[in-house]
Amino acid sequence: MKHGKNYENAAKKIEAGKLYEPIDALQLAIDTAPAKFDETIEIHIRLGVDPRSADQQVRGSVVLPNGTGKTAKVVVIAKGDKAEQAKEAGADVVGAEEIVDKIMKENWLDFDVCITTPDMMGVVGRCARVLGPRGLMPNPKSGTVTMDVVKAIRDVKAGKVEYRVDKFGIVHAAIGKKSFGANKLLENYDTFVDAIVKAKPQAAKGQYIKSISVASTMGPGVKVVYRVK
Repeated sequence: MKHGKNYENAAKKIEAGKLYEPIDALQLAIDTAPAKFDETIEIHIRLGVDPRSADQQVRGSVVLPNGTGKTAKVVVIAKGDKAEQAKEAGADVVGAEEIVDKIMKENWLDFDVCITTPDMMGVVGRCARVLGPRGLMPNPKSGTVTMDVVKAIRDVKAGKVEYRVDKFGIVHAAIGKKSFGANKLLENYDTFVDAIVKAKPQAAKGQYIKSISVASTMGPGVKVVYRVK
């Protein structure tokens, strides 16, 4: 893959093959962010799991202590009291069947997180083919199918990050902005890695954390040393 001049210059600051301590890797990710805008800092963790096996799925969510630097747009599909609670809690869009119809008929996806109550899953399930591939389908494991819609909304607004292992056995997530600085990013990094460790499937054998790297949106990856706690 051919990269631009700014990327190539940034990559020269990273020693090939070296594993950096987390704080140093995060500082390098900040220093090698070539864009003029406030780039997102991402984490990529390769796991020793077989994502094709149902008993080796790694999926869940975690609230980062310093948030993500982005205010998520939340849609809530609920009725009655739960819909009213969602509105009061700060949901951006609240509705019921009409939201599902809009998603299905207009391919409306102008939101970051979809939260619903268990009684509405039969209706929301009609959107599975649209929402699923985009990671927007509500799921109990990620806390987006719940009767406590107020807590779910507040968690998302506070910096909740959902994660799911992809078909290559890698988990990707945003852990903040470069403007956070290395120390705040480290707090988010530690929280996220701890969540992934706790989510280890019982069926997973051998080395669980294979490798970790961090990078800015437009910058090169920095490999991070991982030590089992």
